[in-house]
Amino acid sequence: MKSPEEVLRAARTIAVVGASRDPRKAGGSVPAGLQQRGFRIIPINPFADELFGERVYRTLLDVPEPVDLVDVFRPAADAPEVARQAAAIGAKALWLQLDIRSEQARRIAEAAGMDYVEDQCTAVISALYQIRKASAA
Repeated sequence: MKSPEEVLRAARTIAVVGASRDPRKAGGSVPAGLQQRGFRIIPINPFADELFGERVYRTLLDVPEPVDLVDVFRPAADAPEVARQAAAIGAKALWLQLDIRSEQARRIAEAAGMDYVEDQCTAVISALYQIRKASAA
């Protein structure tokens, strides 16, 4: 299992489940910050059409391109279903944000061969280790 830093370094495309229209919420500010660092962000939100200048998808299952990392901003009770969807689309890693933990999601992710991180913030790890990606073409 990779460390949080290694998981983020390996990612280029991040699907954000629970991406928010509100920039004051973590689901709004964290993906925006990751996008500014050069990561490709794919927002997942059933109630929006565009976020961060990107098309929004209702579920992970609707995303038509490969995803490296699924970043979760939903309650822990939702994490197992997100993990199942992440496994179904072949995501390489599942990341539950601060204060989100799920043994069931961990088991699903590990059984699918995904790297797994919980109770960590992608923005903090990215800033702490100065992780930047080349801008998408």
